[in-house]
Amino acid sequence: MTTDKLGIIVNGATGRMGYRQHLVRSLLALRDEGGIPLSDGTRRPIELYLVARNEERLRELAAKHDIEKFTTDLDVALADEDFPVYFDALITRLRVPAIRKAIAAGKAIYTEKPTAESYADALALAEEAEAAGVKNGVVHDKLYLPGLIKLRRLIESGFFGEILSVRGEFGYWVFEGDWQPAQRPSWNYRSEDGGGIVVDMFPHWNYVIENLFGEISSVYAETRTHIPERFDEAGKSYTATADDAAYAIFDLADGPIVQFNSSWTVRVNRDELVEIHVDGTHGSAVVGLFGAKVQPRNVTPKPTWNPDLRDDHDYSADWIEVPQNDAVDNGFKLQWIEFLRYVLDDGEHNYDFRSGAKGMLLAEAALESNASGRRVSLAEQAGEK
Repeated sequence: MTTDKLGIIVNGATGRMGYRQHLVRSLLALRDEGGIPLSDGTRRPIELYLVARNEERLRELAAKHDIEKFTTDLDVALADEDFPVYFDALITRLRVPAIRKAIAAGKAIYTEKPTAESYADALALAEEAEAAGVKNGVVHDKLYLPGLIKLRRLIESGFFGEILSVRGEFGYWVFEGDWQPAQRPSWNYRSEDGGGIVVDMFPHWNYVIENLFGEISSVYAETRTHIPERFDEAGKSYTATADDAAYAIFDLADGPIVQFNSSWTVRVNRDELVEIHVDGTHGSAVVGLFGAKVQPRNVTPKPTWNPDLRDDHDYSADWIEVPQNDAVDNGFKLQWIEFLRYVLDDGEHNYDFRSGAKGMLLAEAALESNASGRRVSLAEQAGEK
C-alpha cells in the first residue's frame, strides 16, 4: 500500500451529524491515530477537505482541527483529484444533486441516510453509481454498536431457539422549542423540508431488521403529528406538518413478527433511548445500542396473574447482563474503516446505495399504509415506482 494520504471530502461538515459523529469521532480520530488500519497491519494516512455553506464556521472548524482545505463551493472540492472520496452529510433534500455531482466526478461515495427523499430517486442514484462504476456506501451505524453486536452473536449462537417476536421502542421527548430549545432541528418537523420520523428512522429499522431477523415483506403503520405547533431556532412559531410518531408492524418473508414504536413525543422509562425485546422458544433478550440482557428458558420465572394481590416479584432481577468481552470502538468510525478499506481494495463493504434505497422503500410503504389504512407489500410499493 502507498503511504500517500487518502483525500476525503466531507460535505455538511458543520452539521450536527457531519461534525460530531463523522468528523470528530470518526475521521479526525482516524487521522490522529495515523490513518486507516489495513489488513497487513499498516495504516493509510488520510486528509480532509471540508465543505459547508457557512464560510466563517468552516474557517473556525478548520483552524480548530488543523485542517488545511475547506470551501463553500462543492464543485471546487470535487474538481480536486487528490480527494477521491466524497462523503455526504447534508440534509436529505440537498443530497441527490450533490451525490450526482460526485458520481459525475468519479468519486467513491459514502453517504448518510436516507439517500434521497423518494425511493425512485434513491434507486436511480444506485443505478447511476453502478453505471459509472463508482464505489458507494450508506451509513448503517447501528449494526456496529455494542448492543447489536451482542444481539447478532446471540442469534448466531442459537440462544433464542426459534425467534417468535421482536418488539422495538425508540424515542424521547423533543422539546417544543418555546420554554426550552428543541434538541432536533426544526426542519425535522416539516414534511415540505423532508422531515418526519418515518423517513428519518425507518431506513434504520429496515437495515437492522433485515440484517438480524430477515427480509421485510410488508408493513402496517399508523403515524401521528402529536404536537402540531413547534418553535424554530429563532423562537418563531411554526406548524409541524411532519409525523413525530409512528407505530408499525413489520411482516418478514421468513421470520418473526416485528413491532416498532418510534416517537419524539415519549418520555423515557427504559435503560436506553432504543430497546429491542426479542422472545424465542429457548430464551429472550432486551438489547439497546450498548447494553444487552438475557433470560434463558431454564431460569424463566412462572408468573401467575392475580389482579387482587400486589405482585412483589422483582422481574428485572431475573435478567442476566451480557458481558462486553471485547472492546468496541465508535460504531460510525468502525463503518468508516470498513468502507475506506473497501475503497482501497483491502476489504468488503456490503451496505451500498441499493441497501439505502430499500430503507426509503420501507418508509414510503409505511406512509402509504398510514394513508390507506391497510397493510402494504414492499414488492407492491416498489412496483408502483
